[in-house]
Amino acid sequence: MLLAVAVAVLAVALAVAVAVPALRHRLVRSALRRAGGRYRRRLEALDSDVRLRQERRLRRLLGTGSGAAGGWEEFQERHPLGQPCRDEAPGVPLPPLRLWALLPGCRDSDPRLQGSLLYLDALRAAFPRALARRGTALLHWSPGWPRGPAGWPLPTLYCTPAAAAVVPSRAAALRVQLLFALRQRALHVLEAGLAAELHDALVALRTEWPRLAQELELGRLSPQPGLPDEVREQLQALLSPAAARAAELRAECARGFEGIVLRLWPRLEVVVVRTMCGTERLYCDSLRQAECQGLPFYCPFYQAAGALLGVNLWPAEPAPRFVLCPDWAFCEFLPCLASKEPRTVLLDELWEGREYGLVVTAQPGEYRCHTGEVLKVTGFHKQCPVVEPVRRESQTLSVRGESIPEEQFFQSLCRTLSMWPGARLIDYVCVESSLLGDSSGPCAPHYEVFLELQGLRDLSEGQRYKLDQCLQEDFPTYKSFRFKGSIGPLRLHLVRPRTFTRLREALGSPVPMPRVLHEEQLLRLIQGAVIS
Repeated sequence: MLLAVAVAVLAVALAVAVAVPALRHRLVRSALRRAGGRYRRRLEALDSDVRLRQERRLRRLLGTGSGAAGGWEEFQERHPLGQPCRDEAPGVPLPPLRLWALLPGCRDSDPRLQGSLLYLDALRAAFPRALARRGTALLHWSPGWPRGPAGWPLPTLYCTPAAAAVVPSRAAALRVQLLFALRQRALHVLEAGLAAELHDALVALRTEWPRLAQELELGRLSPQPGLPDEVREQLQALLSPAAARAAELRAECARGFEGIVLRLWPRLEVVVVRTMCGTERLYCDSLRQAECQGLPFYCPFYQAAGALLGVNLWPAEPAPRFVLCPDWAFCEFLPCLASKEPRTVLLDELWEGREYGLVVTAQPGEYRCHTGEVLKVTGFHKQCPVVEPVRRESQTLSVRGESIPEEQFFQSLCRTLSMWPGARLIDYVCVESSLLGDSSGPCAPHYEVFLELQGLRDLSEGQRYKLDQCLQEDFPTYKSFRFKGSIGPLRLHLVRPRTFTRLREALGSPVPMPRVLHEEQLLRLIQGAVIS
């Protein structure tokens, strides 16, 4: 009875507030904050029931009468390990926000709602003004991918029109979103789906700021490739002239682009990037050093195989780490230093400081998927492990079984760059010669590396050899194969500016940048951009 009355009271309050957007925002924000606080307290109250919660989640995934009563041992016998795991799950519409899910005593089991509530609670605690109405700008391309922003239960957070995210062209979508962000001077949060999306949007600011300023001044969205006329007209209806803001944009861009983000949005408190691990760190580091100087970066979620698995409860810390939540998916872990046929361990059997391969059961019918993700356990939050992603096994270079992980290859590349005076790395990608076919020539299997650099337009043969030399010094197995001649010398190519922006568009979906290409279409694109 009391629950029904509470639901009715909340519904009436929200209905009354419909005509007053600011009041409606405050009411919903208050309800979400209280619900987020309860979810966090429940997460932190976990004592010794992590295994029990995991088994409950597994039973829900298997369904009633599926034989789950025998526990995870029976589950292992019925479903062998190693089912291929998709990099991304197909787009699933977000559930409607149900009022009863925000009330005390009510528990909604959808991980996306729980994750967003925990995110909003952590964000508000670290940055008290971050939940201001229309104080967040979104930069994210999601054509055909019905993914809401991190704070989707509170849409009034955003000043970015939803229609801008589904524009067919990635470049056009990010540019339109940037324009709407520029109109809102009083931003507190800049949110991007990927660090690469924020990077590319700010590259567009560098190259197109005079035209953007003109569009702001006139309140008119110019026709552009990839922006359908009907969508442009829909977005045009939301624009109005902003001459003062256009003048400010011209003045700040004329001063240069270091620290431009804080100069354009002086109230900005944090940059939220939903994926900044692995290869995305290159873009984060570049942004921190240039356009986003002085701003903290916050990565709120850990996702793998399209499933939400963990949340970052420490927004102000520079290195992201994630609490794995036992109610969101059934997780198993393969110890990295185990025998050839290791036994998986469960969430409550992990050891601090060790690395594990991640196996996930997150969707009915998709059991024990090997994600290819390697995690390191950095500690525990109550009984829940706290992890940081280490590497992606699919991004390991290997033409003779030498196995060079992506993060270690990147370290060797950075060491090489330090020997090239004036060179600054913009982006890179690797290809194993087996993908090249006849174009690789008659030489032994080898790597080809494509770089976009700033500060250098060409490299001598001696400079190019430095990367191969660093790899030999850092990886004895690679050095041995090079000495025997079973692996040929690495070939290095420079590509023209903005090649990787076009490559990310060609990926066709908002996924982290691959560092080892496995598709011929992407290879042809990068080969066509070689300048040296």
